[in-house]
Amino acid sequence: MTDSNIQFCGTRLPAIGQGTWYMGENAANRRQEVAALSAGIAQGLTLIDTAEMYAEGGAEEVVGEAIRGQRDEVFLVSKVYPWNAGGQKIVTACEASLRRLGTETIDLYLLHWRGGFELAETVEGMQALVAQGKIRHWGVSNLDLADMHELFQVDGSAACAANQVLYHLASRGIEYDLLPWCQSHAIPVMAYCPLAQAGRLRSGLLADSTVLDIASAHRATAAQILLAWVIHHQGVMAIPKAATVAHVEENAAALNIALTAEDLSRLDKAFPAPGRKVALDVV
Repeated sequence: MTDSNIQFCGTRLPAIGQGTWYMGENAANRRQEVAALSAGIAQGLTLIDTAEMYAEGGAEEVVGEAIRGQRDEVFLVSKVYPWNAGGQKIVTACEASLRRLGTETIDLYLLHWRGGFELAETVEGMQALVAQGKIRHWGVSNLDLADMHELFQVDGSAACAANQVLYHLASRGIEYDLLPWCQSHAIPVMAYCPLAQAGRLRSGLLADSTVLDIASAHRATAAQILLAWVIHHQGVMAIPKAATVAHVEENAAALNIALTAEDLSRLDKAFPAPGRKVALDVV
């Protein structure tokens, strides 16, 4: 049976959180976005993931409004641009995120992707932010296995608390090597785009006959089956974006779905994992 919770940075959290990519880009949608995040918190989806990249800080402002008055109930994740991930720049970037979020501390701060600074300098910067109380934990995003091996040659890298990567039923490359490695090192994986990216592939997954048949058997939606599939993997959390209250409620209900062995076998047959190393998917 699916465990609907995951041990994350020393805290038990629901295995589905809330993503905010593309939020904050249109002022006309702000009230709806804030309402959706607030509804998610009420539904128990207390991990909220954002980044300084999203709407150039606009998403962080939406999150800040949504968590006002209930900051202690939320586990906040944000991400730093690679060109800000070292030296004084990481301090300046983090402080700007804190202002937009309206909080004194970010629970988990991630390197959004590699580039700009050596990993050793990024780790040093993250350690400094922890010491200053600006963040509680740090991690990475979009790092493949070779990157993780390189990271773990750096002093202090054992404190890496998560790796956020693209992962969904039609993109299973991490299962070949990265996911087992993270599992063996007790590093949670945060799956972004767990319903697949927007466009043809997403539409194809949600309309797939196998997914729909399993959804019908569970009296669920295709999206809920896709989320349940992601989080049935040990140490994996899904962070779907949901900009409406209805979508948030749909996501939260996926926590109660336990896929059977037969369900998993059928999904494996329809969307087999690669039998060799493939490049890490990113969007």
